Amino acid sequence: MFTDLDLPGNLQNSLESLGYQSMTPIQSQVLPVALAGRDIIAKAKTGSGKTVSFGLVILKNLDSTTYVPQSLVLCPTRELADQVADVIRQLARATENIKVLTLTGGSSARTQATSLHKGAHIIVGTPGRIEDHLGRGTLNIDKINSLVLDEADRMLQMGFQESIERIIKLLPEKRQTLLLSATYPDEIKTIADNIMQTPAMISIDTTHSNDDIQQLFFRIKQQQDRTRAMQLLLLKHQPESALIFCNTKISVKEVTNFLKDKGFAAIALHGDLDQKDRDQNLIRFSNLSSNVMVATDVAARGIDIDKLDVVINYELSKELDIHVHRSGRTGRAGEQGKVWTLYDSTDRYRIEQLEKHFNIKIENHTLPADHVLSTTPAKSATITLEINAGKKQKLRPGDVLGALTAEDGINGTSVGKIKILATRAFVAVDRGDVNKAREYLRKIKGRSYKTRIL
Repeated sequence: MFTDLDLPGNLQNSLESLGYQSMTPIQSQVLPVALAGRDIIAKAKTGSGKTVSFGLVILKNLDSTTYVPQSLVLCPTRELADQVADVIRQLARATENIKVLTLTGGSSARTQATSLHKGAHIIVGTPGRIEDHLGRGTLNIDKINSLVLDEADRMLQMGFQESIERIIKLLPEKRQTLLLSATYPDEIKTIADNIMQTPAMISIDTTHSNDDIQQLFFRIKQQQDRTRAMQLLLLKHQPESALIFCNTKISVKEVTNFLKDKGFAAIALHGDLDQKDRDQNLIRFSNLSSNVMVATDVAARGIDIDKLDVVINYELSKELDIHVHRSGRTGRAGEQGKVWTLYDSTDRYRIEQLEKHFNIKIENHTLPADHVLSTTPAKSATITLEINAGKKQKLRPGDVLGALTAEDGINGTSVGKIKILATRAFVAVDRGDVNKAREYLRKIKGRSYKTRIL
């Protein structure tokens, strides 16, 4: 139980307000040791609760009265950095004046520098942008007492090793370091040996059991059969949410366009999108107002969907670890999930690798019959509305919910996730209540706003 931990009252209050009671396996092993101040190497699968683990540790180490960076969290992608920052802010909700700043690409470095000048307690960012601010002299990490390397294996795969090493050289030697990873390749061991002080090694089963995830494999004869196979599976099963992985940006664009032409509410996530479009697409998918997302592996890091029905490997990953990461998007935190993988004769070696890793014999499953092609793709249950105001206008989730449900407004059960960004806000509402919701959002706390349907 979280109440058994050596945590100050404000953090216990946050946990209680968030409904956290029992700890996940990784939390129960990491937290007692890390809260005592020891360095940690934690090996655990995606969705195991590791963010809450290190979030509590760095918040306990924090002096909220001093507005200088005291904790640094390095992440492989901006999506994961945003997700981590959101979790830390939630954990700090009962602590006054905690400022968490995200430093990633895709946003103005000048604006970030202005925010840094005003002061921050916790920095969450990608190695490249952190190193950029260090070079500009806009970020000072002399007072860092907690360093977190989140998804360390993925950062190394993306070529961040030298940047990480340069950043760490500028940190105080006296600090606590937490390294979290789904796998533990030799490169991570080398880094750990150089930067950590007698770390505790904690390992939770990093593969998803067959009880968590059902993996089905479908053999296709030719490359052009992939899109048809994917269409058959989606029409037959009509998943509420499906994340489709492709190996390249070109494939992502082609698959997304194909699905749109066939009537699916499909959106893309790849490196060529600007930050505004990435934010909107992630929010729409998270809100279930767009139920199919097509993504590259790099772009999909940090996607946090509570109940992702299915992952589809449109193309088999070239690396075993990436396939494991993809699978980890579904079946999270005890939920049931499905992974459907398309493969052909050229994938024989990779199929053998998967059989060895999962200790299974991969069998070819039969695709749905062609008659399902006459089925109409299901519409998403919700629609996302964008409001032309955000944190800078002091807009809060409670304000949006209050406006929607006031007097003869819509039922609270028809309101989904509410996301507030700097200058924009997003809310998911049931499809049948969209027009009424827009009427009620014209005025929030006496101020007039505009909305539009994404």
